[in-house]
Amino acid sequence: MDNRTIIQQSLDYIEDNLQTEITASELAEMAGFSLFHYYRLFQQATGLPVMQYILRRRLLHGVYAMKQGRTKIDAALLYGFDTYAGFYKAFCREFGSTPSEFLQSSRAKRPYRIDITKEEHMTITHKKAAQILKHWNLESETITDIYYEGTGNKNDSACYVGEKYVLKFTANLGKLKKHIEVSKALHSIGLLSAVPVPTTDGAEYIPDGEVYFYLTRRLPGEQMVSNRFGEGDGRFVGEIIGQLHLALSGIEDCVSEADLLATVREWALPKAKAALHLSDAFCKEYLDTFVNLYPNLPRQIIHRDPNPGNIICAEDQWGFIDFELAERNARIYDPCYGATAVLSESFGEDNDKWLEVYRNIICGYDSVARLTEAERQAIPYVILANQFVCVAWFAEQDKYAEIFEINKRMTGWLIEKFEALKDF
Repeated sequence: MDNRTIIQQSLDYIEDNLQTEITASELAEMAGFSLFHYYRLFQQATGLPVMQYILRRRLLHGVYAMKQGRTKIDAALLYGFDTYAGFYKAFCREFGSTPSEFLQSSRAKRPYRIDITKEEHMTITHKKAAQILKHWNLESETITDIYYEGTGNKNDSACYVGEKYVLKFTANLGKLKKHIEVSKALHSIGLLSAVPVPTTDGAEYIPDGEVYFYLTRRLPGEQMVSNRFGEGDGRFVGEIIGQLHLALSGIEDCVSEADLLATVREWALPKAKAALHLSDAFCKEYLDTFVNLYPNLPRQIIHRDPNPGNIICAEDQWGFIDFELAERNARIYDPCYGATAVLSESFGEDNDKWLEVYRNIICGYDSVARLTEAERQAIPYVILANQFVCVAWFAEQDKYAEIFEINKRMTGWLIEKFEALKDF
């Protein structure tokens, strides 16, 4: 059994026993390690010392209990605090806001069970971030957490540094290098892009154990928000994805090859079929057509995650952030993904209105990067391919149970509207 699996067993035990006393010595003994060695392995795996990790989990469960109707004192006592004052002080130290402010900001979600065997998980404390920022002489700057405006979820891979910078971190060096190469290439042709700020020694990133840190400037402008789309925003999204593709088409290979058809056929569709109870006849008809269309789809480097939140709009500039997932794939994937990302943030409100947004995105893209006939025919199939991938991936992530359910309903609705997807 590898160390990551052993630490995961500790995380599961902690999660099941947050209302009882838990000691590091007890966990180390259960894991079969000396206390010193266990401390080191735990922090490598989670980014936090063991007792601070337990404290954070208790605080998150406690504030969620308040959201569910528990009194402040009951929630505090339930999760190991003698008084609400003690809970309050610990919460403010750990999260930089009061429990009431946290609740009002919609951040108090049901705490998901962390599974480090399935997903990259790191918790970087502000103290740790300040230590890393010494490499840029920015250790005195104020560090604040980043929360996604649409969902209230915390960004687990970045934090703000003062008013000008963003510190990002990842355990995947390959993704980091990919982001740096693509961002620098786009920056060189005048697009807004989050290129790394060199350290005082000229390095583009700093390794610290198994985690890699890099600093970027905060780009001017604002991220787009799907649920505030106005008239014309869909076409704008399509046009700038098209402009992005024109820029990316001139960049030398710096990403890996991806095969959307193989992903759908061998993994995504079988899992989505089970989750959505799709018929054999539907799956066969879908795959037979997609198999014929896919070889004729133009391929190039794509963003792979062009949801509106990754689009930055300034007064006279625009750009994209987060190229960690960039790959060489069917180029039509990006505008299709952008369209379904918009739907996922507003699904259930006025779904038929989305069809017009979808058509505008495709038409906007076509006005810049002309669609081939094969792409026109394949768009509805790529829309569903993206959804099959989302359903399959979210099905394996406890963290995203709510998004999994939304994507299941979305996919069913898109299947019902399949003929309408051909009209753009």
